[in-house]
Amino acid sequence: MITDEIRARLIPLGEPAYRELQLRTIPTLSPSSVIGVRTPTLRKIAAELSAREDIAVFLSALPHDLFEENQLHAFVLSGMKRYEDCLSAVSRFLPYVDNWATCDQMSPKVFARHRAELTEPVRAWIAGGHTYTVRFGIKMLMDHYLDEAFDPAYLDLAASVRSDEYYVRMMVAWYFATALAKQYPFAVRVLEQRRLDPWTHNKTIRKAVESFRIAPDQKTWLRGLKV
Repeated sequence: MITDEIRARLIPLGEPAYRELQLRTIPTLSPSSVIGVRTPTLRKIAAELSAREDIAVFLSALPHDLFEENQLHAFVLSGMKRYEDCLSAVSRFLPYVDNWATCDQMSPKVFARHRAELTEPVRAWIAGGHTYTVRFGIKMLMDHYLDEAFDPAYLDLAASVRSDEYYVRMMVAWYFATALAKQYPFAVRVLEQRRLDPWTHNKTIRKAVESFRIAPDQKTWLRGLKV
């Protein structure tokens, strides 16, 4: 069975030192769920798995026991070709995502060709409540709607997020720091109007002033907005 084959393939690839690094950088993971397989290796395996006729069996075997299985799942979804299939698979998987790495590294390429249709699912994910579902929805706003598909209404959507979850608030700050780099005249108004909670507001400013994409005079103004 494909799930057993995957587990048998992953276990010998684990590196103890890399495993310890992952446990430090992704503190929400259970130590028993991590083998320590490097990301490039997982991406290569995912590419191979995507071509298998029985890949749906693995994708339906939720929840996975291993972090690396979740990573494989995310990478397989990222490479799916049909928008409808990918959207459905992402929505099924998101409730089981339990860490920032799997959330952030799941980036379906097909979504870039379907931005108009994607807005409704993004809104649903952001309203979903589950930490990493919300984080993923905000990340999709950041990835797909800050350039040619930008609309100031998306800033309003991100600014409306209220959460005590660290990984949600960090993503909101990351989103607005990126928005300041790409759509400064619109994004800076959100800070000027104090529309974010104080922690997220200040974290946004900190990330923005560390960016090479924001002009020195803009950074000076942003520092003056700190609360």
